[in-house]
Amino acid sequence: MARFCLQLNAGIARNLATAFATDTGERKNSRKIERVELPEKVRNSRVLILGGTGRVGGSTALALSKFCPDLRIIVGGRNRDKGAAMVTKLGDSTEFSEVDINDSKSLQQALKDVDLVVHTAGPFQQAEKCTVLEAAIQNQTAYLDVCDDTSYASRAKSYMNQALNANVPAITTGGIYPGVSNVMAAELVRAAKSESKAELERLRFYYYTAGSGGAGPTILSTSFLLLGEEVVAYNKGEKIKLKPYSGMLNIDFGQGIGKQDVFLLNLPEVRSIHEVLGVPTVSARFGTAPFFWNWGMAAMTYLLPAETLRDRSKVQQLVQLFDPLVRAVDEIIGEKVSMRVDLDCSDGRTRIGIFSHKSLSESVGISTAAFALAILEGSTQPGVWFPEEPEGIAIEARETLLSRAAQGTINFIMNKAPWMVETDPKEIGFGIYS
Repeated sequence: MARFCLQLNAGIARNLATAFATDTGERKNSRKIERVELPEKVRNSRVLILGGTGRVGGSTALALSKFCPDLRIIVGGRNRDKGAAMVTKLGDSTEFSEVDINDSKSLQQALKDVDLVVHTAGPFQQAEKCTVLEAAIQNQTAYLDVCDDTSYASRAKSYMNQALNANVPAITTGGIYPGVSNVMAAELVRAAKSESKAELERLRFYYYTAGSGGAGPTILSTSFLLLGEEVVAYNKGEKIKLKPYSGMLNIDFGQGIGKQDVFLLNLPEVRSIHEVLGVPTVSARFGTAPFFWNWGMAAMTYLLPAETLRDRSKVQQLVQLFDPLVRAVDEIIGEKVSMRVDLDCSDGRTRIGIFSHKSLSESVGISTAAFALAILEGSTQPGVWFPEEPEGIAIEARETLLSRAAQGTINFIMNKAPWMVETDPKEIGFGIYS
């Protein structure tokens, strides 16, 4: 049921929407990352970023160096030339470590005297082992990954007892989506429970990325691999399986993004939000631009066998084929990214959170850095946690994390009704919006 809001006229309604958005910390585009003063005992922590020469890892290293110049950042990767270039870019407090995440001895050596390891070396789909997490637990090193795969996240959670026994705090799925989106969902649920006694009914994740979002081959690999997985969603508490890249919806992402088509994908936050926050109906959808990329993705689910789309070597061949074209289109279409989280309750009220940025690679770096800072500040308990679990990110630390992650956004709004945030709210009549 839609929530109806009565105002005197459309002009007053829109003015109130703007005012309320400002109250909750709507962000305008701000390029400068505000420096964070870490506690003295962790100010000079050594942070190893695996995949640090890639788009996501590199942007994470850059964001961390801006947040906390005193941190000792170790760029982990296999390419010495790229590593040297990244060290030059980041400055004197950075070093390069040649490491192969599939080689246990290489990992053990790289983790020596490291306080926190950030695993950004995706794609995580079809990975058979959690080698980095295993090594982190063995070395008693705090852990964070940007996993976006349901099976990998579930496998990581199976290390809970080992992490507890080793007193190691660990977060899986701690990037932008999943990651920041999980924390947004948790805060919407918390707000709903504190404001009314209505029951939680449905939570929906909507994601949009223009082109590759500036993330390059990684997001292409991830997207193609996800097309080979059945979509798991929940409907009134029942687990259901759906066809990937089906169920199209046209969603309004608000200021700076507008309306975009999104499609069902199998993402780990669907299961974790259902189980951790107790929301009976949960789903996730993703869309890209220009429109023909969506058509192509949907066509692949019909034209290619699922076994092909689950084969990492074959997917890599597809990536090499499409990557030059994607990069060319990125130059035209841009790199914007947006996520919208909707929570429906039994009182008919819908609460919405929106997070939009001009670049996926930049925003995922800032978001991942925000999780890393939270772990260093002691917000994460020993064990392996999802971001929405209070042991993962303490409830009192969520606002700080979201504020840090939202730096540089073109739009960041939390806990608002649809008519307050959409670019074209529906007017029923007499100033009533739904």
